[in-house]
Amino acid sequence: MSANWSNRTIWTGDNLPIMRGMNSESVDLIYLDPPFNSKANYAAPIGSEAAGAEFKDTWTLQDVDITWLDLIEAKHPRLNKVIHAAMSKSDKSYLIYMAVRLLEMHRLLKPTGSIYLHCDPTMSHYLKLLLDAIFGRKNFRNEVVWCYTGPGSPNMRQFNRKHDLVFWYSKGTLWTFNRDQVRIPHKQLNTNSKGAAISAPLTSEERDRYLEKGKVPETWWSKFSPVGRIKSERVGYPTQKPLSLLERIVKASSNEEDVVFDPFCGCATTLVAADRLQRNWVGIDISDVAVRLVEDRIKADQGLFQDIKSRTDVPQRTDIGEILKYNDLRNKKLLYGEQGGHCNGCGKHFEQQNLEVDHIIAKKQGGTDHLANLQLLCGYCNRVKGDRGQEYLIAKLAA
Repeated sequence: MSANWSNRTIWTGDNLPIMRGMNSESVDLIYLDPPFNSKANYAAPIGSEAAGAEFKDTWTLQDVDITWLDLIEAKHPRLNKVIHAAMSKSDKSYLIYMAVRLLEMHRLLKPTGSIYLHCDPTMSHYLKLLLDAIFGRKNFRNEVVWCYTGPGSPNMRQFNRKHDLVFWYSKGTLWTFNRDQVRIPHKQLNTNSKGAAISAPLTSEERDRYLEKGKVPETWWSKFSPVGRIKSERVGYPTQKPLSLLERIVKASSNEEDVVFDPFCGCATTLVAADRLQRNWVGIDISDVAVRLVEDRIKADQGLFQDIKSRTDVPQRTDIGEILKYNDLRNKKLLYGEQGGHCNGCGKHFEQQNLEVDHIIAKKQGGTDHLANLQLLCGYCNRVKGDRGQEYLIAKLAA
């Protein structure tokens, strides 16, 4: 599907409504470095290039729209189980926030696309379960450990936490992996001047070629220094990642002219890496500082001013055609097949004529007539639910 935006577009605003306005299957690679529920607030230092950029990473149920949970409960039962396994209200709020966005990212990816989610151990275990539920365990490709060194306290009572995690999932059974673009030198062994751990015996000429070609990196990456130690890159953004780290990901899982998308683009490192490697790109960030940073960084990197489009509107999808009225018989037939003839409340089986089309998120709360926001309920469940959320119906039925 073709994109309904121009190359080198960066949006300022909440990424959820913007993503919902983007065409399906229009992106080849997604990299995201989202909030981690770290219980901290972040701000760039005054006087730095990123001054003015800030975000909070503390979560409560007031920070999320509870209607998102209604949609998850009605359409994504496996995902709902993961969210309800959370150990605290803060964790649950964070997982709701991430789940609805990851569902949109799954829709945006082309069938051969990949997603890389960057996180730390704070919520990595929950985030992997979300990714399993949305992308499927069979599409889990790698867990990359980015490890680095740093000073510790003399009175530490545990090992020094100096690593991040990057989960890579493909959307389907075919995906891009340019192994020759990311090869690294073999480590020389002590056996001889050109030794390498090779399973089959090789001639001297074959061994030289093998060593020259290099190897595909392991899933622990230690060569990338944190940006705090790279003066030439440092812009003062609190969670900035090194450009070389993003270049490896972009090289590995996309090709020239592919579309790279970063929905939490921050100081724009992903976009700079994509531009440097001749990829098309699109980004979103809640702070308007990201627009200035991507313009400044690309100009400094390439010595020219790129045609970057800055937007604050919500795009209109061009890939869904006519939106039927919610109770159109065609919607009812599709939903009946999707639900197997069962009411999405009590779970009982009914004939099609005895089920009613319902908005999962009520129209007065911003719900639409899109099929993704519709379900079939029996007459009793529909009366109980009324214009309230799915969570209310489930609670009433369980009482």
